[in-house]
Amino acid sequence: MNFLKRALLSVKVKKGRSLLLCAIFTVILIFILAGLTIQSASLKAADNAKQSLGATATLSANRENALSQNQESDSSTDSDSSDSSSGRPDAGSFSLTPVSISTATKISKLDNVSSYSILSSTSAGAGDDIEPISSADTTDSSTTTDSSADSNAQGMPGGGSSKQFGAGNAQGDFSISGVLSSALASDFSDETAKLTSGEAITKEDEGTNNVLIEKSLAEANDLKVGDTFTISNPTDEDTTYKMTVKGIYKTTSSSDSLGMNFNFLNPSNTLYTSYTFANTLKGDDYTDTADSVTYTLSDPEKLDAFVKAAKKLINTDTFSLETNDQTYQQMIEPISNVASFAKNIVLLVTGAGIIILSLIVMITIRERRYEIGVLLSIGESRLKVVFQFFVELFVIMLVSLVIAGFSGRIVGNVVGQQLLDQQTSATTSSSSNTQQAGGQQGGGQRGGQRGGFGNIGASSATSAKQIKKLDITLSAQEIGTLGAIGLGICFISVLLSSIGILRLQPKKILTT
Repeated sequence: MNFLKRALLSVKVKKGRSLLLCAIFTVILIFILAGLTIQSASLKAADNAKQSLGATATLSANRENALSQNQESDSSTDSDSSDSSSGRPDAGSFSLTPVSISTATKISKLDNVSSYSILSSTSAGAGDDIEPISSADTTDSSTTTDSSADSNAQGMPGGGSSKQFGAGNAQGDFSISGVLSSALASDFSDETAKLTSGEAITKEDEGTNNVLIEKSLAEANDLKVGDTFTISNPTDEDTTYKMTVKGIYKTTSSSDSLGMNFNFLNPSNTLYTSYTFANTLKGDDYTDTADSVTYTLSDPEKLDAFVKAAKKLINTDTFSLETNDQTYQQMIEPISNVASFAKNIVLLVTGAGIIILSLIVMITIRERRYEIGVLLSIGESRLKVVFQFFVELFVIMLVSLVIAGFSGRIVGNVVGQQLLDQQTSATTSSSSNTQQAGGQQGGGQRGGQRGGFGNIGASSATSAKQIKKLDITLSAQEIGTLGAIGLGICFISVLLSSIGILRLQPKKILTT
């Protein structure tokens, strides 16, 4: 009788032992398969996130370098002066070079750029046919001329004094956010602003006076899509522009303490126009320029290569290129943790399975000492005896593999979802703490730069949508990998279990 037939008969006769080994092997394979499917689904989700979200790089004026050069210039000019303020930057002479649209277009043609957005910000006054949404009592805001208001206004985009930006003055009623496409503006991509009627601002609106206005502003002034109103130039109130309402949006942003003193800081008073119109308000020096240009990359892993190529097209002393893949990193962090944990599950369960099965097989082999001694005494080779034990465990593994194939996906879904929920909760909590700390440190900044000013990113890290569900599927690859792991467990378990008994001589086995 050959060892294959003996192995099959042994599995059939020893039903209790076979069922025990089958149950244990099934549990081991189920958890290994669950780990494999979770890991596969996690890697797939991370890859989809990478392809759909990407990373961003923002091109803008190099503020630090411009300030440094201004300080050096002032220091050399005032070197012979005894003025105690020598060495301080002169706010009046401090200027930033806007980004050229032609340069921005060249960079947009580099590899890995999926889209780009343009931002040009300024302010405007209200005409006679429109009233801004007031953030504070008009009597207080219209008479604010103290030095602190002037100080705050000096630092606002567009330049100028408090006369241009005071809440009660006609020249500081609205913030103008000039964009290439409003859909790519950070407020819309973050979904803090949503279009409720009409159409968005697009590239086709270049050279026009089309505008998106906030719903509260539209309702207060009885404006609807297609209506017109006038605004005034921020530096010359006698120059007015007739605007056409192309769309109406609703914002969930709220004004901060500083916004209570200036109407144009109220999110409801933000007007979205084409960047060409914003440049018209700012003057001839700003034609075909932008405050910043944000590029969205299709593959975050190629971010460094993009930056290296883009810097060859710009003067790095004048402009800076700041990168941001926090949204991508925040989005995939829970997925990466789950994938890592799933990998550890496979390794740990495989190791534990080898140990458990080795001990069980070792016990069964010791119980079959007489059978082994008889086989060896009649001339059966030790190798064939080991192969018999291997075939017995292999047949049990095949049955366990079928059972695990049907139930492993269910276990994988349950375990994977629990792991993902835990990781998502931990990541969200960590991000919230970081944002709160950042908000406290930046409390002096204008409420996170609402209302269009400084909103240079196409998407912020706070807008990252966590992946809340894993698409766990069972493929032939996972079954093949599971089979290979099961085969390895069988071989190692039998090999470790057989060493102690097969090194003995048949006579000694039969006489002990």
